[in-house]
Amino acid sequence: MIVVTGATGQLGRLVIASLLKKVSASTIVAAVRNVEKAKDLAALGVQVRQADYTQPQSWDAALQGADKVLLISSSEIGQRAQQHKSVIDAAKRAGIKLLAYTSVLHADTSVLGLAGEHRETETAIKASGVPAVILRNGWYTENYAMGVPTALALGAVYGCAGEGRIASAARADYAEAAAVVMTSDNQAGKTYELAGDSAYTLSEFAAEIARQSGKAINYVNLPQADYKKALLGAGLPEPLAAMLADSDTGASKGALFDDGHQLSKLIGRATTPLAEVVKAAL
Repeated sequence: MIVVTGATGQLGRLVIASLLKKVSASTIVAAVRNVEKAKDLAALGVQVRQADYTQPQSWDAALQGADKVLLISSSEIGQRAQQHKSVIDAAKRAGIKLLAYTSVLHADTSVLGLAGEHRETETAIKASGVPAVILRNGWYTENYAMGVPTALALGAVYGCAGEGRIASAARADYAEAAAVVMTSDNQAGKTYELAGDSAYTLSEFAAEIARQSGKAINYVNLPQADYKKALLGAGLPEPLAAMLADSDTGASKGALFDDGHQLSKLIGRATTPLAEVVKAAL
């Protein structure tokens, strides 16, 4: 039995879709905060169990009878390490045979601010003694592609990544990799650095939007503080604006680049090209 945490999130739903191609729905557990949001998963035959990162006591029942757990990192920046520990502790009590965790690319050396909580979680997993595999996910191409409508409206892509190269992949690529790992043998002890096959700068990203839309789109590189201010002005909450601005600065220092091709090797195909994600966004 495989438990997927955060199963109604964007990544979680894609992981379950990939798992359904490999194993019986009855062997998949969707651990979710709101059971109502998982009615579609239940209709597919997936077991739905209520569990909340903020309610440590909810995880013992959620993991009952499970062999493997995919711990998808929480989205609550600043609270994630403690939330993840609730799942790790429950996994230890349940005698889980494999715990997989979605970390961040090069978490051990990354300059990204968001890498701190991932390092804490990786440390907690190691200290727990639960057999584990670490999936260090690179950037999702959708993180930038969601800004395509704004770029079209303003005639520009704004950021503070300079000429940093970003080896992103589609969210579905990472989800498929997670499903492969969760259904493969001998994964305990492994760490995967997962990233897209090709990399681009934000200038090249802007050029791709321009090519496909037929509109003039330039890249405007701002100081980190100014980019954060622009994101706040666009209505983003402060923690998210700060994280995105910090991540762009990290990208300028190579934090979102990797050319090891471990992701495409895992999924047995090339990662989704930037052009394809931009086309979908348009």
